[in-house]
Amino acid sequence: KNKFMMAIGWRKLILTTLVLGCIIAGCSADKETDKSDSQQDVELSATPLILDFDAVGGFKFISINSNVVWRINFVPSGWCFPNIQVSSGSATVNISAQTNKSETARTASMTITAQGAETITLTINQKGATIIDPDPNPGEEDYVEPDNTGMRPLTSGDFAKLMKLGWNLGNSLEAIVVNNGNYSGGETSWGNPVTTKILIDAVKASGFNTIRIPVSWSHKLINQSTFQISQQWKERVEEVINYALDNDMFVIINLHWDGGWLDQPIYSKQTELNTKLAALWKQIAIHFRNYDDRLLFAGTNEVHVAGNYNAPTNENLAVQNSFNQTFVNTVRATGGRNAYRHLVVQGYNTNIEFTYNSFVMPTDNVNNKLMVEVHYYDPYDFTLMESGAIKTEWGAAFVGGNVSNWGQEAWVNTTFGKMKSKFVNNGVPVILGEYGAMLRASLTGDALTRHITARNNYLEYVTNAAVQNGMVPIYWDNGFYGDKGFALFNRSTGAITDNGALQAIINGGAK
Repeated sequence: KNKFMMAIGWRKLILTTLVLGCIIAGCSADKETDKSDSQQDVELSATPLILDFDAVGGFKFISINSNVVWRINFVPSGWCFPNIQVSSGSATVNISAQTNKSETARTASMTITAQGAETITLTINQKGATIIDPDPNPGEEDYVEPDNTGMRPLTSGDFAKLMKLGWNLGNSLEAIVVNNGNYSGGETSWGNPVTTKILIDAVKASGFNTIRIPVSWSHKLINQSTFQISQQWKERVEEVINYALDNDMFVIINLHWDGGWLDQPIYSKQTELNTKLAALWKQIAIHFRNYDDRLLFAGTNEVHVAGNYNAPTNENLAVQNSFNQTFVNTVRATGGRNAYRHLVVQGYNTNIEFTYNSFVMPTDNVNNKLMVEVHYYDPYDFTLMESGAIKTEWGAAFVGGNVSNWGQEAWVNTTFGKMKSKFVNNGVPVILGEYGAMLRASLTGDALTRHITARNNYLEYVTNAAVQNGMVPIYWDNGFYGDKGFALFNRSTGAITDNGALQAIINGGAK
C-alpha cells in the first residue's frame, strides 16, 4: 500500500510539474507573441533619405512617419543640423545647411532611431562653391583687414533709433528696361529727370534724415559672364549717395527689382541666382567699402515668385532665405568697414505676415548688425489698386463712406505690433522700407476733398504707428505728382508738390 501510494504521489508530482511547465511555457509564449506583435506594430519611415544642397546652403525638409518616440542622432558637423532631434509620431523636420565657402564638396549623415525599429540613415550632400572673381575693382583687394573707423560701436537696434524718418528716391536709379531677357535703360527711363543735389537738399530740409535709394545693376554690366558692373555706373550711384551724406543723412542702397531675375525662388534656380547675386554684391561692397556707417546695404527688394502673391511654399522660403545669407556672407567677406556695416535683409516679398510667420535670420560673423525690412500697402484697394473696385477713403472718420472693409486703424496696430513683438523687442530693428497711398487726383469736388483728407490721415497714422512700434518708416515716392502719383517733391527743382501729404508724414514721425 505504501509503495502504491508513493507511486501515486510521484505521478501527481510529475503531472503537476508538467502542468506548471505548460502554464509557464504558455505564458512565455504569450509574452513572446505579445513582444513580437508589439515589434510588428512599430512604424518608422522617412523620406527623402538623401538631401542634396547647393553651395549656398539653405533648408530642406524630410517627412518622418511613426507611431512611437523617435530620435535623430547626428554628430555636429558645423554646417548642417535638424531643427528638432526628438519627437513622437509623424512630423516634418527642417534640415538646414550653411554656406560652403570651399570649392570642395562635403557630406554628412544622420540616423533616425526608435525602439523596436530598424535604424534609418539620412545622407546630406553639399556642393563646393563655384568661385567667380570678376575682378570688379582692378587694383583693389577682394578682402582687406577689418577697419572700424567711422563705424560707431552701436547695435543695429540702437543705430536704427538714429534714423528717424525716411524717403525713397523711387523710379530713378532702379529704372531698367527689359526686352526679351535683355536689359537696358537708365536713370531717366521711367520718366524722372536726373537726380540732383538740389532735390536731396530739399528732402533733408523738409524733415527727413534717411534716404533709401533703390538701384538696378543688370542694365549696366560690361561682362555678362562675370557680371562685371560698369565703373561709370558705380560712380553715378556714388554721386547720388554723396548728395545725401553731404546732408548728414543715413543712406540705404539695395539691389532692387533689377529686371526681375531674382523672382524665381525655386531649387532649380538657386545656384544660378545666388552666383549672380554674390558677384554683384561683391563689386558693390568693395566699391563702397570705405564709407562710414551712415551707408547701409540692403540685399534685395520684394523677392517672390513672379506674378504670384500668395503664401510662399517651403521651397520658396528656403531659396529666398538663401539670398539673404549669400548677401551677408559676400559683404562681410570684403572686410574693411564692411566687417562692421549694418546690413538690411528682407522677409519674403517684404510682406509683414509672411515675415512674421516664416523669416529666418541669416547667420552673421558679427553680432547685432542686421536689420529686417518689410513693406506696407494695406489695404490694397485704397493704396495701390489702379482700376476696378477702388476705395478712395480710409479710417474711422470715413466709416460709411467709400472705405475698405479691412486694413483700417486696428489692422495697422495689430500688423505693426507683430514686427515689434517678434523683432524689435528682441533687439532686431525693422525698416519699413516702403509705404504710402497713391493720390486719386482724377476725383472731383467733394469726393476729391474727402480723399485727400483720408489719404493724409492714412499717411500720418501709418507713419506714427511705425514709429510707436520701433520701426523706421521710409515713404515711397515715385517722382510723379498727379493721378496715381506718390510724389512729395518736384524732381527737377526740389519744390514741394504735395505739402499736405508731406506734413502728414512729418507730423506722424514727430509724435
